[in-house]
Amino acid sequence: MPKASLTKEDVKSMLLLACERIIAAEPQLSEADRNLGDGDHGLGMERGMTAAKEGLMAGDVESIEKAFVIVGTKMMSSMGGASGAIFGTFFRNGGKALSGVESFDSAALAAFLQAGVDGVKQRGGAAVGDKTVVDAMQPAAETAATVTGQSLPEAAAAVSAAALAGLEASKAMVAKFGRAKTLGEACIGFPDAGAMSVTIIIGAFADYIAG
Repeated sequence: MPKASLTKEDVKSMLLLACERIIAAEPQLSEADRNLGDGDHGLGMERGMTAAKEGLMAGDVESIEKAFVIVGTKMMSSMGGASGAIFGTFFRNGGKALSGVESFDSAALAAFLQAGVDGVKQRGGAAVGDKTVVDAMQPAAETAATVTGQSLPEAAAAVSAAALAGLEASKAMVAKFGRAKTLGEACIGFPDAGAMSVTIIIGAFADYIAG
């Protein structure tokens, strides 16, 4: 059954699903990164989400905020490199925006995504159009802000679709950051691997919420 809102236990289960989806997608993410970078994004994400899963499973999660912060902290400490910093910041900043929130609803989803992408942009300096994670994160956050009056399943579905559209749009972009930057127009036609990870994570959220 679709979930109208999530408890802290539900949020933990939702995050575990996202961890499992990323771990399973390692070959797909590695292939995407080989087209544009050094091919290690998938393995890094697999390592980060394995650590996040272990962190979530270590005991009861005391709050919704804490569940997201655990994921970010574990990713940051286990992955290293740019992706660890980016995804660690996304989950940690997004989680901290939910301090005191006891029910994860459409407004909480919007708050999480906005704080998460703001943190990522501040840390890395990327904007929409630079062929990075921001190309999926920002449309997701912007859409979430417009659908806070809708039910959580409707909002999550809209947000997931927006992230996917952002990923698709990244194929036409020339990279402004990372190793892909050296490829110039040769990177056109390929999606950003980090944006792909974002769509998998947000897609897992939407699937869990949809029941």
